[in-house]
Amino acid sequence: MRLIEDLAAVYRDHQDPGKAAAMRAYMRDQFDFFGIASPVRRKLDKPFRDAADPLRLAQECWARPEREFQYFACDLLTRHAKRLEDPLPVLRTLITTKPWWDTVDALAANVVGPVVREDQTPMDAWIEDPDLWVARTAILHQLRYRAATDPARLFSYSSRWKHEQDFFIRKAIGWALREYAKTDPEAVRDFVTTHPDLSGLSKREALKNIGRGDEPPSA
Repeated sequence: MRLIEDLAAVYRDHQDPGKAAAMRAYMRDQFDFFGIASPVRRKLDKPFRDAADPLRLAQECWARPEREFQYFACDLLTRHAKRLEDPLPVLRTLITTKPWWDTVDALAANVVGPVVREDQTPMDAWIEDPDLWVARTAILHQLRYRAATDPARLFSYSSRWKHEQDFFIRKAIGWALREYAKTDPEAVRDFVTTHPDLSGLSKREALKNIGRGDEPPSA
């Protein structure tokens, strides 16, 4: 695909080996980087944002070793989320390929969330998926919904995984609950109170900005 070759050329022209090493270390040496900070990268990305086939281009980006390509793909899919056709199979592949919190969370909140906003039932299968990154996506997909959040689904998903030991699942539960607490703090407090077996991490995250009702929020 010519577009991705042009994008690669732009990235190579702006690579910074020193920053690349630091970025790789921050991501636990899991990915290669050009060393381009996100604000700079997004400026470089502007000529490539209106791709005719965003899903195909995203897959091309995922095949490249440098993480900036995946970040570009996340931004591209966010931009075109509402016009993607039958994207969930491809999105699941992206979520489970080279997975880490940086791309998974971007896809969960900014792409999967908008895609299933009118019909969230596919997430009922994803929350049962044995791949923890897929389950995390299901937990986080309503992050941007605010008052449109389906609380029954949020609380059911949180309860389903409350005993999971994985840090990223526990963090996701707390984060999702904390975001909904901006809309309905009492509902979140009640859920935490009636689910004492939630992990400490999930509880702290959920109540971070609202407290338990009988104590101030944590700093």
